[in-house]
Amino acid sequence: MIQAGRPQTLAPGFVVITPRTEVVVTASSPDPAVARVLLQLAEEPSPPGVDGLVSTLTRLCTALVRHLPASGSGISLVGEGHGSAGVAAAAGPGSRRLEELQFTLGEGPCLDAHTARRPMLEPDLAGAGSSRWPVYGPQAAELGVGAVFAFPLQVGAARVGVLDIYRKRPGPLSREALAAGYTFAEVALRLLLQGQADAAGGQVPAGVDDALTYRMEVYQAQGMVMVDLQVDATDAMARLRGRAFATGRSITEIARGVIDGTLHLPRDEPPKPPVEPP
Repeated sequence: MIQAGRPQTLAPGFVVITPRTEVVVTASSPDPAVARVLLQLAEEPSPPGVDGLVSTLTRLCTALVRHLPASGSGISLVGEGHGSAGVAAAAGPGSRRLEELQFTLGEGPCLDAHTARRPMLEPDLAGAGSSRWPVYGPQAAELGVGAVFAFPLQVGAARVGVLDIYRKRPGPLSREALAAGYTFAEVALRLLLQGQADAAGGQVPAGVDDALTYRMEVYQAQGMVMVDLQVDATDAMARLRGRAFATGRSITEIARGVIDGTLHLPRDEPPKPPVEPP
């Protein structure tokens, strides 16, 4: 059981969970399943180019792919608003793109698991999953995903993110694999809490702030579109997502173009008056 203390505001939509007692993550955990995952994590080499908590979370995703029937995995931080979200770690071909795709489209298992506070288990992404997520489902299936399983990372009323598991072939997880998925999610949550406990007061762990910073660009671009086109926040976000979808780019790429002035979203054309018959 992880006990959490008073939440502290971190950034728009995000919360730092301050534990009442330090969350110690060791392989001597009294929970055999958690201890096994931690040992698997310890066996993974550090990925190049990243360090700190992001490195550990990436190793956890890699261990998951290695030890579960999975082709990929990702851990995303998700705030109380879906616009405030970012990919913290991923492993497996295309996993980071699949994580980002959900934020670009505004739908998907990660966002639903976060909102509903329960796992989203979809064994048939091309079938039922495409009815569930009519835009994300077909696009993810085209990227070679047959099934996806999303586990929210939460403690009490506070939610910090989601762990996603991807499989090439459709089909449900076995009872053992599903239990392991819950355990990997528990370890991911513990690592995030430990990272927050070790960080300076009111700050995010080193490296994780990058996952939040580039998502804040979306908020900045949203505000610029609101002012430029005189539309509300919902319409501005819809226009950013629409341009991303139409051009096959991520919403982050579109946002950066708006911010640096290389991309200007068009204004709505005024309705033309009806043509009078001769």
